[in-house]
Amino acid sequence: MGFTFAYRLILVVAVASVLGISLANKDWGSPNSNYTGWGWGWGWGWGWGSSKSNHTGQGFNNHPLNETQGSKKIIVGGSENWHFGFNYSNWAVNNAPFYFNDTLVFKYDPPSNTTFPHSVYLFPDRWSYLNCDLKRAKMVANTTEGGGDGFEFVLKRWTPYYFACGERNGFHCKVGSMRFMVMPLFRWHY
Repeated sequence: MGFTFAYRLILVVAVASVLGISLANKDWGSPNSNYTGWGWGWGWGWGWGSSKSNHTGQGFNNHPLNETQGSKKIIVGGSENWHFGFNYSNWAVNNAPFYFNDTLVFKYDPPSNTTFPHSVYLFPDRWSYLNCDLKRAKMVANTTEGGGDGFEFVLKRWTPYYFACGERNGFHCKVGSMRFMVMPLFRWHY
């Protein structure tokens, strides 16, 4: 019973956190606001978001308009691409948030005499990911699919995605280098 209660509590906290982060980017301002400040302004020529706002994001505070962008293509690792020895967990934290329908692009060199092979595995759950249990993981990109424009993976579900390299019997995953997780958020359209 304790495990069930703890599991449910963690699930509730996770859902509340995701919704809180998603709603943090929502503009709650009045129609006369500049969409960036506190959202207060009554059109009387004073206060935050007053009638000085022209609704282009260049109003009272001269902040850019907080518009939501469409889905993006994100190269995993940025200019580092997908290779051994780079901390992808830190990369994921520093490049968050990720949203539904964003595309992760895994770029890596095909195997050769001078490069180690890489692949992309998707783990079904946190336990498998933390233990680099490849028996329960699914290969989503083999050692040659990362060449050229790279392998593309679209974030289509509201669930954590656990990625790792499965080469060398999971060694690249086990040393903590080539693995990361993302949790896509809802993108709010106003």
